Amino acid sequence: MVFWWGVDRSKMARRGVGRWGTGQRFLAASVAAVGVLAVTGAHAESLHQYSGLTLSGNGKRLAVVEADKAEGAGSAGHGAVVVRGTDGTVALKVDPCDACRYGNPAWSPDDRTLAFVGSAGGQAVLYLMDGATARPLAAIQGLAHTPRWSPDGREIALLVTENAKKEAGATQAGARQVGEQGEGDDVQRIAIVTVASGAVKLVSPARTYVYEYDWTPDGQGFVATAAEGNGDNNWWIASLRAFGRDGSARVIASPATQIAFPRVSPDGKTVAFIGGLMSDFGSFGGDVYTVPFQGGQPKDVTAGYAGTLTSLAWRGNRLVAGVTVGGETGSAVVDPAKGTVAEVRTAPATRSAGDGRVALDRAGTSAAWVAEGFDFGPRIEYGRLGDLAAITHDNDALAPLVTVTDLTWKNDGMAVQGWLVTPRTPVADGAKRPMVVNIHGGPSAAHTPRFVWGDIMAAFAKAGYAVFLPNPRGSFGQGEGFTRANIRDFGGGDLRDIMTGIDRAEAQAPIDDARLMIFGRSYGGFMSMWAITQTQRFKAAAIGAGLSDWYSYYGQNGIDRWMIPFFGASAYEDPEIYDRLSPIRHVRAVKTPTLLHVGERDIETPVMQTREFWHALRALGVETSFVVYADEGHVMQKAENIEDLNRRTIDWFERHIGTAGGTAGAHGGAQP
Repeated sequence: MVFWWGVDRSKMARRGVGRWGTGQRFLAASVAAVGVLAVTGAHAESLHQYSGLTLSGNGKRLAVVEADKAEGAGSAGHGAVVVRGTDGTVALKVDPCDACRYGNPAWSPDDRTLAFVGSAGGQAVLYLMDGATARPLAAIQGLAHTPRWSPDGREIALLVTENAKKEAGATQAGARQVGEQGEGDDVQRIAIVTVASGAVKLVSPARTYVYEYDWTPDGQGFVATAAEGNGDNNWWIASLRAFGRDGSARVIASPATQIAFPRVSPDGKTVAFIGGLMSDFGSFGGDVYTVPFQGGQPKDVTAGYAGTLTSLAWRGNRLVAGVTVGGETGSAVVDPAKGTVAEVRTAPATRSAGDGRVALDRAGTSAAWVAEGFDFGPRIEYGRLGDLAAITHDNDALAPLVTVTDLTWKNDGMAVQGWLVTPRTPVADGAKRPMVVNIHGGPSAAHTPRFVWGDIMAAFAKAGYAVFLPNPRGSFGQGEGFTRANIRDFGGGDLRDIMTGIDRAEAQAPIDDARLMIFGRSYGGFMSMWAITQTQRFKAAAIGAGLSDWYSYYGQNGIDRWMIPFFGASAYEDPEIYDRLSPIRHVRAVKTPTLLHVGERDIETPVMQTREFWHALRALGVETSFVVYADEGHVMQKAENIEDLNRRTIDWFERHIGTAGGTAGAHGGAQP
C-alpha cells in the first residue's frame, strides 16, 4: 500500500506498458525509424524528469527516458529516449512513435545497441537503436517491460502479459468487476526475442506469474521470483525459481520473507536476493540473502545491519547495493562471503536508476543515478562509485520552495527519524506556523527527500504550512528489526513515534500546536483515520485511500495476501486483531473535521472502506466531505483530478485552521 506524495514513482519506474503479440501488427505509421531530434530544455512551468537510467558496460554512455512534467500532472508527458555522454552532453534523442511512452532502455553486451520499449494505444514495440535511428524489432500486443540482453547479445528477454485486462501492478486502476469472478487472471511470463529475426518465444510456464528475473551467465535460463495465480495478490508468497529456455522450471528456495532483486553470481553458483518485510511490490527493502543456485536454505548475509538494502547488482564476488539509512539514500558494497556492508555513501536525496538505485558499468567502478532532493530538482549524477557529481542541469532554474531539518528523537527506547519541511517564506516575529503531519504509505517504505514541486507538498509550502514527514517504526532505513516492529501493532508504537516526533518538531521550530493538521494516503490514510480516533490534537484531516475496517477490507481488496505477514493469520482465522485495530470501532471518538477521497477503481484500498468511514462521521455529526475520482486507481493520474484534490485539501485546511498567518473562522456541523 505504498503511496508517495503525489505519484508512486518507484513502482511506475519499474513497470512497462503496452500489449504483447508475436504477429505483424505495428504502431500505425509511427514505427518508422527516426533520426536525431532537437533537444528542448525544461520550461519554467515544467519539471524535467529522467527515468530508466542505464549506463553502458564500458562506462562511456548513458541512456535515459526524458520528459517534461507539467505542474499538477500525475506523470510526465510523451518524452523521448536520450543518449548522453558521461559529461551530460546529449548525443542522440529518438522518438519513433508520436503517442508512445518509452521505458526500460538496455545496452547490449558489446555496448553498441540500445533496446527499449515504446507503448501506446494498447500496443507496443520493442525497438533497437544501433546508430542514429531506432528500428522496430518485434510488434507487441499485451503488456511488455524489462528487456534484458542475453550474455552473448543474440537475444533479448522481456516480461510479457498476453491480452492483459489491466496495467500490471495493484496501484493501477482495476478492471471492471463483471462476469464470473476469480477466472482468467493475467499471467506475466518471460519471453525471448531473437535479435536477428524478431521471433518471439514464451519460455516460462503458462500459469506462473513472473515478477522479476535475471539471465543465468551461460544464457541457458533464468532465475526469477514467481507465484501461481493472481499476480497482483501473490507476490507476497512468491518463491525463488529457475526457468530453463526449454520450458523447465524448479524452485530454488521458498523464503518466509518477501523477495526482490534475484541476481545470479558471475560464476553461476549463487543467487542473491533482498529478503524482508515488504508491504508492496516495488517498495523493496530488507537484508541481502544468498542461496546456492542448485537450491538450499537461504542465508542472511547482512543480518543486523542498521539500514535497509534496496537493490542489488553483482560485480565480481561482491554486490553493489542501493541503501536507505535513516531518511537518506545511497549505495554500499556487500561482501556476501564476509557478511559485511561497507563503502556506504548516503546523502539527503532520493536516488534511482532503471534497475535499482544505481546504474553501473561492467567493472562496477563507474556509476550513475538520477538524484533529487528537497532543495534540487531531478538531475543525472555520474562518477566513481561513491563519488558522483551532477552532469545535467535541466532543472537548475527551478528554485526550491522549502528548507529542511533532519530530526531524530527517542521513543520506547527506539531511535526514530523524520524531516521537518518549512516554506522559505519567513514568518513574522513571534508568529508560529501551522503544520501538516504527512504520514507515508507502506508501511514498509520511508519518506526520503523529493523535490517539492507541483504536488501536494508544494501546495502546502505555498499555503505557508510546515510539514512533518515522520519515519516511524515499520519504516525502512534502520534495519529489519525496526521495519518489523509494527507487526500486529498498527497504530500502536508507530503512532506513539509520530506523536513524540511532533513534540520534537515543535521544539525545533515555531510551530502552532493549536493548528495541527494530518494528511495521509494508503497506509498513511489508515494511520490518519486511526490517529483522529485516538487524539483530538489534530484540528483538520485530509485522508486518501484509507482503511477503516481491517476485517471487511480483507475480503474487499485485491491484495489480501500482503496482510498475513503483518497480522500473522487471515481475518477469518484471527478476527480479533483485525477488529481491534480498525478505526471504525473507535469512530465515536472522532471530532476532527475530515476530508476524504479515493479513486473509483482502486483495488488496493477499495471505495467502500472510505465510504464506511465517511458514513460514520456523517451519522455522528462530524464535519466531513467525500470525493470519489472517476476511473482513478490507487495512484492518481489525471492532472485535473490532482489539481482538484490539491485545491480541496488547502481549502479544507484553511477553513478549519485559517490561513498561515491567521486563525480559523467559525464552522461546525456535518455537511449535507
